[in-house]
Amino acid sequence: MAEIRIENLHKAFGDFVAVKNSNFVVHDGEFLALLGPSGCGKTTTLRMIAGLELPTDGAILLDGENVTFNRARDRDIAFVFQLFALYPHMNVRKNIGFPLLAQGVPAAEIRTRVEETAKLLQIDHILDKPVSGLAGGDRQRVALGRAIVRRPKCFLMDEPLGTLDAEFRDVMVRELRELHNRIKATTVYVTHDQLEAMAMADKIAIMNKGVVEQFGTPEEVYNRPATLFVADFIGSPGMNFIRFEGALQAGDRAIQIGGAPVAVPEIHETLTKGPRVLGVRPEHVRFDPASPLRGTVYETEYLGTTQIVALELLGSIVRARTGAERSFTLGEELGVTFDAKRLSLFDAETGRAVDTALMREKPVAVEPRARKTAHG
Repeated sequence: MAEIRIENLHKAFGDFVAVKNSNFVVHDGEFLALLGPSGCGKTTTLRMIAGLELPTDGAILLDGENVTFNRARDRDIAFVFQLFALYPHMNVRKNIGFPLLAQGVPAAEIRTRVEETAKLLQIDHILDKPVSGLAGGDRQRVALGRAIVRRPKCFLMDEPLGTLDAEFRDVMVRELRELHNRIKATTVYVTHDQLEAMAMADKIAIMNKGVVEQFGTPEEVYNRPATLFVADFIGSPGMNFIRFEGALQAGDRAIQIGGAPVAVPEIHETLTKGPRVLGVRPEHVRFDPASPLRGTVYETEYLGTTQIVALELLGSIVRARTGAERSFTLGEELGVTFDAKRLSLFDAETGRAVDTALMREKPVAVEPRARKTAHG
């Protein structure tokens, strides 16, 4: 397998900029998710790595070799598409082995490698069945097998689970991560589904309008979002935002919201008076009868073990994640506090995160595959 290094990658179609000066590294054996809404540039980035699109500017290095203008066939990369693109007139065995047949690999070696791959994917019992009669999950495994059997330097996947129903998708998310743990393949995976990205990836590149707004581990992008877009895009429900006005001074540990003091992580930069945004995750909202910050219950959403309580607070809707055992009444007034150590601050005009103690917090050193296997 190999390291993928992206340097100032830029792609324009006439006046439209699809990808703007991207920089990131996928280390050998890492699983990277390119995450973002439709049209953000993630698939264009993937296609440039694959050699299916040529960049306007920048460089792509694969295992230290500059492959920016190499043909796709010369990059030793396997691509798995959203549509399985299987050969309907062939059975599973012939579909998986076709890339090797095209490369002129001897028949005995093809048989051995196909059977090894099928066993890895747990589809060795259907090798001689036609693909036309397979369920969606098995068809996706066959498409993965056709990529794996080549033993390429890295795998590129463009929303491979997008056509599966929810049940199959949940199963395949677990299986893809477990497969990655076993073969330790360098993987770049495109998705618009944050749950897929958070569940599978070692690193996530969150894209918006052609720009990589943040690159980091799932924990980093969730707990320390670099921009308002990232904070809103990651999380279900997303981060709550409360606008306020005022200067921020280095060393401050509190701000004023609606005339009430709100403790925040220590601020490490000075900003003149202007519009700001306080960001708080639903699980960091607390209820305190003595708090001067008051909100009115707008709606509740029961989720079994927890519930989401939406409050009208200073002209904003603030959602709190709390236990399911407590009952709330629509229109009920509640005192609200926040977990001071977990709050984010943003500049409303630029959208960037303000430099605080939270943003400087060191990430926990956890071995990615061990962490994912434990959760899987």
